[in-house]
Amino acid sequence: MLFNKLPDDIFAPLSGQNRQVYQSVLLELADLFFDEDLIDPFIAKDLVRSTIENAVVKLGVRRWVAESEEEAELPTSSADYTNRIYRRLVQTGWLEEEQKIYRTYVLLSPSVSYLLRNLVSIARLEKRSYGGTVLNVLSSLESAINDPVGRGITLSEAADTAAEFSAHLTDMMLGLRELKISLAESHNPQEIVRGFFDRFVEHILVSDYKTLKTKNNPFRFRRQILSLLRDLQFDTLKVEMLTEHYQMQYEIESETAEAMVHQHINRIIRIFESVDQRLAIIDDFRYQLEKRVADTVRYMDKTTPGMAARLSRVIAKLAEKDGREIPPVQSLDQYGFISPSSIRSPVRRRVETAPRVITQQQIDPKVLYMRQLFKEWKARREVKVDRIEAYLDRHFLNGENLVSASEFTIDSIEDYICFSYVRHLNSLGKKARKTAERYQIEFDEEYVRVADMVECRGFKIHRNNA
Repeated sequence: MLFNKLPDDIFAPLSGQNRQVYQSVLLELADLFFDEDLIDPFIAKDLVRSTIENAVVKLGVRRWVAESEEEAELPTSSADYTNRIYRRLVQTGWLEEEQKIYRTYVLLSPSVSYLLRNLVSIARLEKRSYGGTVLNVLSSLESAINDPVGRGITLSEAADTAAEFSAHLTDMMLGLRELKISLAESHNPQEIVRGFFDRFVEHILVSDYKTLKTKNNPFRFRRQILSLLRDLQFDTLKVEMLTEHYQMQYEIESETAEAMVHQHINRIIRIFESVDQRLAIIDDFRYQLEKRVADTVRYMDKTTPGMAARLSRVIAKLAEKDGREIPPVQSLDQYGFISPSSIRSPVRRRVETAPRVITQQQIDPKVLYMRQLFKEWKARREVKVDRIEAYLDRHFLNGENLVSASEFTIDSIEDYICFSYVRHLNSLGKKARKTAERYQIEFDEEYVRVADMVECRGFKIHRNNA
C-alpha cells in the first residue's frame, strides 16, 4: 500500500506552518529533476542547494516558524534558509544523498518522483483538451485492430487513456460543485466574479469546451470508437491474436490475458457510452455558475447611493404607526424597490428538443395504382424508333417492297403513334436517319381512310433493298 512505498514523514514539510516555503522549493526542484535534457538522474548537491536558494530569494521569505526545539535561532540569511530546508527535505525522505568518490549527489526515489510529479500537476492544474484525448483513444484502438500481433498492446494504452479521461470528467464535476458552494457562500460581488474567472475559466474549464457544441466536436468519433469495439468483441480471430500478444507482453497465462483483453474493451465501451449523461451534469453545473455570475454582474451597478438611509427612514415611518397601520402606497416612484417590476424572473434554460422517430408516410394504394397507370399510358405514347421499325417490318413480311397507306393496320395506341410518324420519319432527326434511308415515301393527291380510324393523304412506301 501507500505507506510501504513512501517514507513515514514524507508529508511533514507540507503540513507545517512553513508549507508555503516548501511548496515553492519543491516546484523549483521538480523543474530541475524532471528536465527533459537531464540524462543522469544524479544531480550534484551544489546545484540542488543553489536551486533551493533561488526559490527562497524568489519567494522573498520573511517569516519562518521553528520546526523543532533545537531551532532556537531563526535564519538570518538565504544561506541559512537553504541549509534548513535542504536538511529537512533529506530527513523526511524527499531527497536522497549518494556519495561518489569525493562528490555528493542528490536523487529522488521512484515513489517520491511519481508523487512529486502528481503534486506538481495538481498545483498547476492545466486545462485539458477533449479532442486530443478522444483522437488518442481512436488511433490506439485502430492500431491494435489493424495489427493485433505487432501493436496489440495499444489496446491497453487506449483503455488507460479512456480511464484517465473518465477520471478527469469526475474531477471536473467535483470541482464545479466545490466552486458552486464557495460562490454561494460569498456575499461580495467582486469575489464572486473574480473566483469565477480565476477558478472556473482558468483551471476547471476545458480548453476546447466550446467545440463540444459545434458539428466539429471531438465526440464525433465516439460512434466510430464504439462501432470498432463492438465488432472486435465478436471477432474471435483478432481477440485470439490480441490474447497471444498480451500473454507475450505481460508474461501471463492465456486465460488471464483473454480476460484482460475483454476487460479493456468493456472499459472503453462503458466510458464512451456514458459520456452524454456526464456532460449533461457538467453542463447543468456550468449553467448554474454562469447564471449566478451573470446575475451578480447585472446587479453590481444597480445599487443606488443612499439606499440604506432611505430604507431606514421608511422603516422608521412604519414604526411610528406601531405596526398596526401601513400607509397606502401612492406612487411606485417613491417606493420602487418593492414594486413587482423590480422582481426579475429567472431566465429559462433552453430545453433540448427530445428526439423523435421519423416514420415514412404511407401513400394510399389507389394513388400508387393511378401513378402506375399514368406511367404505363405515358410509356405507350412515347415515340421510339425501334417501335416504328418493328411496325414497318410487320407490313413487309411477305417480301413485298411496296405498301400503300390503305394496307396499314392500327390495332393499338402504339400502332397509332407509329403510323402517325411513318409519314414523317425525316422529322425525327438523327435518331431515325438510318430508318429513313431504308424507306422512300410517295404521297398521292387523294385522301384515304386507314383502319376506320385515321383519314389522311394517301401515300406509298418503298423499301430499299440495299
